[in-house]
Amino acid sequence: MIKNFDEMQKLSKDNVDATMKSFASMSKATQTIAAEVADYSKKSFEDSTKVLEKLFGAKSFEKAIEIQTDYAKTAYEGFVAQATKMGEMYADLAKETYKPYEGFVGKATPAK
Repeated sequence: MIKNFDEMQKLSKDNVDATMKSFASMSKATQTIAAEVADYSKKSFEDSTKVLEKLFGAKSFEKAIEIQTDYAKTAYEGFVAQATKMGEMYADLAKETYKPYEGFVGKATPAK
């Protein structure tokens, strides 16, 4: 009985340790993602402001269309690159959050 109690107590401690490591990884990754979103938003706002200034300074309708087309192309390429980067960051978040629990998979499998 005492042996089982000690094993149960150790398993509980291991679970708590794994959960704390998982939360720490998740917290760090979430902060990184939030900072990345803030940086992208700031850059996007600055870029759109510059384009708006260029549009106000355009001397012809054709030049305004050219400015808008260039901006749309650049903004789309930037968005796709950012979306790819964010997808990778979320995948890394999932991997890092799960990592502390990997050792439990082998322990949870019943012996035959």
